Amino acid sequence: MRDAVAKLPHLRQDFTASLVVFLVALPLCVGVAVASGVPAELGLVTGIVGGIVTGLLPGSSLQVSGPAAGLTVLVFEAVSEFGLPALGVVVLCAGLLQIALGALRLGRWFRAISVSVVEGMLAGIGLVIIAGQLYAAAGLKAPASGVGKIAGLPGAAAHALGSTEALASLAVGAGTIAVMVLWKRLPAGARTVPGALAAVTLATLATLAFGLPVATVEVRGLLDSLQPPGADAFGALASPALIGTILAFTLIASAESLFSAAAVDRLHDGPRTDYDKELMAQGVGNTVCGVLGALPMTAVIVRSSANVHAGARTKASRVLHGVWLLLFTALLPFALALIPLPALAGILVHAGWKLIPFRGVVSLWRAHRGEALILVVTALAIVMVNMFEGVVIGLALSVVKTAWEASHVKLEIIDKGAGPIQAHVSGNATFLRLPRILDSLESLPRDRPVEVDLSGVHHLDHAVRTALQSWAAQHGSTAAGPVKVIADTELVEAAPGT
Repeated sequence: MRDAVAKLPHLRQDFTASLVVFLVALPLCVGVAVASGVPAELGLVTGIVGGIVTGLLPGSSLQVSGPAAGLTVLVFEAVSEFGLPALGVVVLCAGLLQIALGALRLGRWFRAISVSVVEGMLAGIGLVIIAGQLYAAAGLKAPASGVGKIAGLPGAAAHALGSTEALASLAVGAGTIAVMVLWKRLPAGARTVPGALAAVTLATLATLAFGLPVATVEVRGLLDSLQPPGADAFGALASPALIGTILAFTLIASAESLFSAAAVDRLHDGPRTDYDKELMAQGVGNTVCGVLGALPMTAVIVRSSANVHAGARTKASRVLHGVWLLLFTALLPFALALIPLPALAGILVHAGWKLIPFRGVVSLWRAHRGEALILVVTALAIVMVNMFEGVVIGLALSVVKTAWEASHVKLEIIDKGAGPIQAHVSGNATFLRLPRILDSLESLPRDRPVEVDLSGVHHLDHAVRTALQSWAAQHGSTAAGPVKVIADTELVEAAPGT
């Protein structure tokens, strides 16, 4: 025993932290699975793999992995379009891609993704989750599209007001949200039980005590829920749409995990994350989840921060939390059947709300309006189109914004009244600034000689060079004489008479 303690000097702290993380993860694993349209047990399987498999691998020491609300919308869309058997193929391929990206040492480059795009992605996911789970809280079926979910809310509310069952279901969902919001205001001793677990437990007890007519979790059994992908499922890889879904899973899961790692590193003073190894660890976990036909995993900031704040010191805490999930799933599966579905919907509405950075958008708008615009457009694109195309739109906007800012150019016209007019160009002259450059040069008097000084230009792209050659030829053909170009050999050679 003493030898074990010597090898694991922080076992007591890690053991306590693992119980806290287990209690936080349990309702979230079940809620994410139900919201994703898959058996509840599959969410627990992903939590188990995230704890035991990914938890043992190097990368980040205190980060906890499992099914995430951030992938709920994408999983639901994938299952709806391709069927549950194809989910394993998507997760398996995404995991293999993550392993390859980590092996190629590309993990650190995911940190180069604009924070505004990631926050916009999470905000869009949060809006879709909230809209969809409001239907689930009322016991109604949600429309498929994000726009349909939001547009249909008034009609769903009118329907719920006329139905006793729907009102009872809504009451359970609203009560769950209220408990989670108010739980943080209780004394520290009471808050040793995670708010999500307390809310689900109270909702379950209230449903049983009052005999409320609300739906509960359907239990299939762990082994019956597992659906390893067969040969037919792999045949779907011929579909471009499925390939796009795999890429979306890879991009979003990797970015969310590595951004979470950066956030968790700021919460403790232990070993820092090795991003390439962490990406490979996530890939191994997703590969195993894909083989089992379970949900995809990411590192989850809620569970990770709970792990740190509970006093975890090593990766033993996250591994043990996976062991507790496994024991619960194996020994107490009947407990899942008692959980009301509107309670899980309430948990997901609360989680979706926390994904929307309201304060961040306001502060970002004051300091960096371009970044705030990217965030909002990304979120709206995800709601109006879908997850993958919304993220692509956000990334494209980010690239365009960066290119625009990088192409800063200054054009100064000096006219002393006599002699040639001097045009000094400095900065990065790219095609994005070409209209402004040409407008200024073409407004110069055609009966005066012109000197163009490019000595301050750091970069001159082909489009600008060609346009300047054309302008110099036209202006130099007048009686004013040829245009004199300074510090650019190609333009000097192209300008007539110079």
